[in-house]
Amino acid sequence: MRRDTRILARLAVFILLPLAGYFLYQLSPYDMNIHAPHGHFYIVSLVSILALAVATAIGIVAIRIRNIKVSFLSLSYVSLAAMFILHGLSTPGFLIHHSSISGNVAQLSVLLSAFWLWMCSISADHKLVRRLSMRQKWLLPVWSSILLLSGLYVWFNPDVVHLLHLKGDVSKWVTTALILLMNAWTIYRNLQTYLASRFPLQLAIVYSTGWMFSAQIIMVTGEAWMASWWLYHFLLLASVIVMVAGIVREHLNTGSITAAVKMLFRANPQDWIHTYISPSVRELVMATESKDSYTAGHNYRVALYALKLGEEMGLSTSQLRAIAQGGIVHDIGKLYIPDGILNKPGKLSEEERSIIESHPVSGYNVCKRLGFMVEELAVIRSHHEKWNGSGYPDRLSGEEIPLVARITAVADVYDALTSSRSYRKAMTHEEAMEILLQESGRHFDPRCIHAWERLTVEQETFFRETLLNSPTIKLEQRLAR
Repeated sequence: MRRDTRILARLAVFILLPLAGYFLYQLSPYDMNIHAPHGHFYIVSLVSILALAVATAIGIVAIRIRNIKVSFLSLSYVSLAAMFILHGLSTPGFLIHHSSISGNVAQLSVLLSAFWLWMCSISADHKLVRRLSMRQKWLLPVWSSILLLSGLYVWFNPDVVHLLHLKGDVSKWVTTALILLMNAWTIYRNLQTYLASRFPLQLAIVYSTGWMFSAQIIMVTGEAWMASWWLYHFLLLASVIVMVAGIVREHLNTGSITAAVKMLFRANPQDWIHTYISPSVRELVMATESKDSYTAGHNYRVALYALKLGEEMGLSTSQLRAIAQGGIVHDIGKLYIPDGILNKPGKLSEEERSIIESHPVSGYNVCKRLGFMVEELAVIRSHHEKWNGSGYPDRLSGEEIPLVARITAVADVYDALTSSRSYRKAMTHEEAMEILLQESGRHFDPRCIHAWERLTVEQETFFRETLLNSPTIKLEQRLAR
């Protein structure tokens, strides 16, 4: 609680201090006129170049890690960059005198950027977000093309900006209110998520949106070319820089953009798992497994087994990536289960069992706020559903259960059976296979079990080596000595 209070206090200082400083300086006798069109162009260009770089990096990362929230960030910053380029080129007294363009597109740049940041605050299971996520690869190129064509049209037809009317006495305040409402909601939702997950990206979004909030107020209340008015340009620059830092810390862990692009085409399951999981997700997985020493490595092995089975069943690259990311975090919800219940050696009571069975929904609720795609969310929520409809949490049956979840269920149960638990020792491969075959058509999709049986025969060496390298098996071998 104290840590959360410190975070909130720090945020308030960093976000509100520039705004307070602006008003104090504006009212002071030191606020002077700095009419520098060339300087304005260079500052705006710097913001635009950085925003484009961020948008490109984020766009690549978003596809690689299959995260729709990161795609929305990309669209936010390409919007800011595109409109700010037009804003800079139309600086009064610089190249040509399109003063009507400059002010209107500055407002439009922040409005569009605020909209896509607001989209980051919407859960991944929302209908609109689900539809957009189905076309994730096309979002950045299509939106960039729309912005480019719109910018060219405005440049050659400057009178059209009067139709936008974003700088009118009334319309500028309506636009500002809309931007501030979206910014406030974005800050609130991402701050909630950060306090629950401690993901650096969420904190970066909060700071970036907060400075955009302040920049908008300065833009509409400041007098052009006054020293206090210049502050909003630097706040937008700071907004972009803090997002760069958040993206680098959270997702660009491969060392370079080139490496990130190459990772898109890797087919090795182990590489996929290591590539798609950000440092913060790894920390969540480690936190989950630290609650139960018997499940050390469980999430990794489940993802690996599920990927192997998915390949055997001919799943698409997109589905395999979903299994890689969904499988590695499928038990995240166990973070919210008390240790005494999670590691109880004896039989669970009905109440305790209902608490255990809540973990798929808890994990689903966390990950949907982090921007996980629909397929990954299906793995997290439905990996305990059963073919005959007796599973949980939604009592789905047969084909109602998403295929990626049915595949993960086989991998999950196999690893659970071949790993030691607080209430029993690990089974052998043969013993586990016997149970899986018996449960075909009841717990498991028969098609998945048939493919699993083929896989274990074809890759017998892989399975035996994986079992021998299991921490629980090694521990038992040491104890036996």
